[in-house]
Amino acid sequence: MQNGLYVAVSAQVALQRRLETIADNVANMNTVGYRATGVSFETEMARTGDARLDYVSTGSDYLSRRAGGLVKTGNPLDFAVQGDGWFGIQTPRGPAYTRDGRARIDESGTLRTLNGDPILDAGGAPILVDGAAGPLTVSADGMITQNGRQVGAIGLFAIDPGASLIRAENSGVVPDKPPTPILEFTRDGVVQGAVESSNVDPVREMTRLIDVTRAFDGVAAEASQSETSLQEAIKTLASSA
Repeated sequence: MQNGLYVAVSAQVALQRRLETIADNVANMNTVGYRATGVSFETEMARTGDARLDYVSTGSDYLSRRAGGLVKTGNPLDFAVQGDGWFGIQTPRGPAYTRDGRARIDESGTLRTLNGDPILDAGGAPILVDGAAGPLTVSADGMITQNGRQVGAIGLFAIDPGASLIRAENSGVVPDKPPTPILEFTRDGVVQGAVESSNVDPVREMTRLIDVTRAFDGVAAEASQSETSLQEAIKTLASSA
């Protein structure tokens, strides 16, 4: 009888984790380039054996790679990725990759994110431009032109589809496999004057919230029933002793 209580508690822990994931996604639904967190149970299902009792798993978090919508801003220092590529940035903790292409030029001419991280070219080096030489024109292959002269190129990087992603700053990620520079721009490219919105689907998240709330109610009812059964059993044993 006590097993039912333990299973119910494990279910509540799992649902709490899902609730936290939903809250994070909703809080960042307007964050440029943000990648929603999902929960997968494939690994846990694969481990399921012939045991007669299984506790509820919290699942494994993953970052959705689904693209967000492109929003035109008209700002020549706003960039978005068309396709599956990522911008490379140099953070204090090492290279990271992001779909947030909002940029600024510092006093030394370095092209940086709004957070101050240098944006990298295809070779992994910071990009230097002349802040006084006029506006930047960026083509689909990332090539940067000022006054008709090529001054650098924004790098795009491909992340292995099988790589695990760890969330980083600036809507970025750090993969467990090294990304490779994109040199073919048939499917991937840079879009100037636009940003990519978060890939969080508000309707889907609200639906998940309703499902989790109902599941909480069901688990609470099951726990209450198990506790009542346990108390009745104790009373029966005590009266028969």
